[in-house]
Amino acid sequence: MSGRPMRADARRNRARLLEVADEVFAERGTGASTEEIARAAGVGIGTVFRHFPTKEALLEAVLVARLHRIAADAQALRDADDPGGAFFGFLTGMVETAATKTAYTDALAAAGIDVGDAIAPVRAELRSALGELLDRAQRAGAVRTDIGLPELFALLVGMSRAAEHTPDRTVQARTLAVLLDGLRA
Repeated sequence: MSGRPMRADARRNRARLLEVADEVFAERGTGASTEEIARAAGVGIGTVFRHFPTKEALLEAVLVARLHRIAADAQALRDADDPGGAFFGFLTGMVETAATKTAYTDALAAAGIDVGDAIAPVRAELRSALGELLDRAQRAGAVRTDIGLPELFALLVGMSRAAEHTPDRTVQARTLAVLLDGLRA
């Protein structure tokens, strides 16, 4: 790509492709084809490959966009009237959508892509936003003070993997409630 800024229609096409790809991958799995995504977005396959030269590049862009949205959601909650409710609600949402994110990371890793490098630009943004939610919830007395970001991320991974392997939504909800109760002050 040249150093020129992207035209407005190209930016719209790219944004539309990311949105549709996220929906298609979430619905059909990461095995969905780029042709399916192009068709669902109402563009030609050439448009897809102009923005994303490989399916893996598209998956990576969808994952990064998803993580940016998660970070933005956390940032939007940082001034919530109920810091504890905001914190626990955010964690619940993260766990509920973790299976899709994990499918992306697994597909990228299987393709030989270093997922850590792929998400590096958004990792600090996400850590900062989640750190603010945790800090506010702890200062409000809603979350134990002996939990830091390293423990929280480890717990999120565990909660997310547990939810992935428990197809019964009722069991998922009860399991998540027990784990979240362990974080409460």
